[in-house]
Amino acid sequence: MPLVIPLSPDHDAETQKLADFYNETLGFCPNSVLTMQRRPDISKAFINLNKAVMANEGRVTSALKRMIAWVSSNATGCRYCQAHAIRAAERYGAEQEQLDNIWEYRTHPAFSEAERAALDFSLAASQVPNAVDDSIKTRLYEHWNEGEIVEMLGVISLFGYLNRWNDSMGTSIENGAVESGEQYLGKHGWNKGKHI
Repeated sequence: MPLVIPLSPDHDAETQKLADFYNETLGFCPNSVLTMQRRPDISKAFINLNKAVMANEGRVTSALKRMIAWVSSNATGCRYCQAHAIRAAERYGAEQEQLDNIWEYRTHPAFSEAERAALDFSLAASQVPNAVDDSIKTRLYEHWNEGEIVEMLGVISLFGYLNRWNDSMGTSIENGAVESGEQYLGKHGWNKGKHI
């Protein structure tokens, strides 16, 4: 049972309107947002930040942003966010071979060197203590410009917030996210954990 029970999707009209964004990304409004709306300024600010971070401004595709989110969530252990990120990656056009082999992104041929650099950045930036070093920086700059690196770190930071929120809250995971988690992550032991 979650620390705080989510409110109804129609609890706050402004949040509800902004949350239409999630019908595209996930197919439902996440329980995390429904919990945040107990303080509507938080839910509204979060949704607007999420939309800004996930906007396409360059070569960092929507699918890659969601895979960056998955790596970050995997590093922190948030099963709720792992399932949401892999579901959104699927919905935003990640290649089937990448979805099936996300755990092996470092060695699997479905991932380019540019994608590996981005995903390694996500892993290093999500660790405590932070592991971003000159080697990560060099690899990033071989493939990405400064604006694209800012976009990537925006995703990593957004999911740092979500990972803390959802794991601390024990947010109940939605059926659609469970299905995606089981399909793409289950073979490596993914389960709902405390997010029941």
